[in-house]
Amino acid sequence: MKFHKLIVAAAVAVMLGSCGSTKDVPYFQNAETADLSHSAFLYDARIMPKDQLTITVSTINDEAAAPFNMTVPTPYSVNSRSTYSQPMLQSYLVDNNGMINFPIVGELKVGGLTKAEAEHMIAAKIQPYINESEKPIVTVRIPGYQISVIGEVARPGTFTVSREKITVLEALAQAGDLTIYGQRKNVQLIREDATGRKSIHILDLTDANLVNSPYYYMQQNDVINVTPNKVKAQNSSVGSMTTLWFSATSILISLTSLLYNILK
Repeated sequence: MKFHKLIVAAAVAVMLGSCGSTKDVPYFQNAETADLSHSAFLYDARIMPKDQLTITVSTINDEAAAPFNMTVPTPYSVNSRSTYSQPMLQSYLVDNNGMINFPIVGELKVGGLTKAEAEHMIAAKIQPYINESEKPIVTVRIPGYQISVIGEVARPGTFTVSREKITVLEALAQAGDLTIYGQRKNVQLIREDATGRKSIHILDLTDANLVNSPYYYMQQNDVINVTPNKVKAQNSSVGSMTTLWFSATSILISLTSLLYNILK
């Protein structure tokens, strides 16, 4: 009887030991005490190499702005015959040096600028080429950029961001949030700057001060890597042997009970 109880106790201890602690699961655990006074700022994305920009110039006289609004026809197929739809504005690919080639003006360095800074700079550059009475309005848009979320999330993958800013939490939400095996205190953000230099930053999702972090807002081509916790690592190392072990334990307990009932 003592042997039977010992086996049952051992099995229960193993199962309890394999369960992760729930204290590491909730986000923003210190929300009531965190100082969020520094979070009151509006983030502006900066233009990076490989960004695809659309730039629109508007003036009172449409003819004055026309040379700066280059268009390209958009092909499509109808009944296996190629044709063209309404022309679309020419987009501008930012090169590795942060430069674009803008009509009339020539090369402009926009890399590292915010949208507002680029708009003011381009407006100043084209002003000498139009009538002084015209005050050009320049609109710069980043139609979409990509971020990647990998590791212990429900739907890892690469996502296209349609707006110009997104937070780490929103990016994780697009990937279906962390699984129960993801480490909330050790989320890695891999970032590449305008020079191509990579850096890795550790984010703690259980700390509400994350909203004060310079890495709370994501940039173009950022990668989030959610590392697995100890439970997932142990399960991965043991693999299918864990299932076999529990099956063998169950069989052993059943045999022990049977023998005890026969021999008592």
